[in-house]
Amino acid sequence: MAIGALIGAYQEDDSGGLRALFPLAGRTLLEYQARCASAAGAAPVVVVVERVPQALQDAFERLRLDGVGVFPVSDVNEAVSRFEAGSSILLIGDGVAPTVDLVTAVASEGEPAVATVPDDEQHENFERIDAGSRWAGVAVVDAHLLGSTVAMLGDWDLQSTLLRRTIQEGARRIPIQPGEGEPLLVERPEQLTNFQRHMVTASRGGRTDWASRFILPFVEDFATEHLMETTLRPFWLVWAAVGLTIAGAVCFTRGWLGAGLILLLLSTPLDLIAARLATIRLKPFPAKMWSRLALWPASGLALLAIGLWETRHGTGWGSIIAALTACAFGEATRIEKAAMPTDGDVWLLSRRNAIFLAIPFALGGAWTAYLLSILIYAAFSFFIVQRVRHQEAS
Repeated sequence: MAIGALIGAYQEDDSGGLRALFPLAGRTLLEYQARCASAAGAAPVVVVVERVPQALQDAFERLRLDGVGVFPVSDVNEAVSRFEAGSSILLIGDGVAPTVDLVTAVASEGEPAVATVPDDEQHENFERIDAGSRWAGVAVVDAHLLGSTVAMLGDWDLQSTLLRRTIQEGARRIPIQPGEGEPLLVERPEQLTNFQRHMVTASRGGRTDWASRFILPFVEDFATEHLMETTLRPFWLVWAAVGLTIAGAVCFTRGWLGAGLILLLLSTPLDLIAARLATIRLKPFPAKMWSRLALWPASGLALLAIGLWETRHGTGWGSIIAALTACAFGEATRIEKAAMPTDGDVWLLSRRNAIFLAIPFALGGAWTAYLLSILIYAAFSFFIVQRVRHQEAS
């Protein structure tokens, strides 16, 4: 069944500003709510507003640029017209910061449902439903109920009235246990600090090699926290990593070995940062993304470029053969590792591991020794993966 989303953005804080515009992860609370709804498959996303200041208009524009179909309405009758007859509506409360998992779980319900929190001191600011529970800020309602509610609304609050009518119609209640992804009802901007910190921490992907686990975390965290407040598109960073890798390969062919290695080192954290930004903005990268897939062959070209330079300037054909063989073992390892858990052995060959391994050899000018080391490293990794795969099969 089709599902849309209805979000309120009209309640003000003590200073007269909209709660929906509280800053969160470099964007606004409203953008986070709309992205949660979109991630749960809701379309269109209708936002009920009374006024549209420039900051709110900018938020709508950013959402549209990211492919989220958002429609602000000030007339509740227009809100009804935005939804198809017979559809379901995901209701997200004004000023509520829910977890993505909560929104997705409620949206997946095949019938009207209301998420609830206990009626206790910790949740005293949430809207009370009965003597034992309060509304958690997320619900699924029928579109026909929205139409009939608007027809009798008068001066009542749309979301509260719609919520109460949904409960009267017998909607299923989904209790949220304390500490299990509870939503946050925000009345002051500083209340979002811990929520944002949790978002940034949760965006860390699996660090599957020793370079990303032990060397890059500080760079990755620092860049993520500063870039999430910009308009930078995450996929730009991935293409930048590809460009730097290819530029490094070109430098190797010209004999600028130090410059080439620096370019490759600069490329190592970019795809990790990009993935985290995409996760924070609730638009994670697809499993097969051309720019990310291009990083591996581009790195192979860089290795071959080193072998070509060494072949032409001192060590003969052995260098290029070592580079070609290392690339072959590396590709075989990558293919075999695809069937293993993503958090497999961090000490096996990877693009980042190979790049950081070059540093001591570059400092000593021993590039031929580096090629031999990479060949041994790639072969060793391949045989380790083969052994693990055969043990699993037996």
